[in-house]
Amino acid sequence: MKGWIVHFRLGGNRYYPRQVILEIPGIKSRDFYKLIGRKVVWKNPQTNKKFVGKIVRQHGKGGRVIAVFRKSLPGQALGTEVEII
Repeated sequence: MKGWIVHFRLGGNRYYPRQVILEIPGIKSRDFYKLIGRKVVWKNPQTNKKFVGKIVRQHGKGGRVIAVFRKSLPGQALGTEVEII
């Protein structure tokens, strides 16, 4: 299953570089429950390094989810594709 990195998670006065908001095609408002706990892999196209994360919770009511990665993602990751295992 594929998904897209929409943005980093933002707070009032800071942002969380390890947490990203994912949009998954075909997932509507209440379908995200079957995705929680799944592994997410983002592959850097320049260096072929893999960044591994996990979907932890929903973000809003539109079907977007928040994934927490072990290491923070670079800024080039915004708008790119991730694989959900």
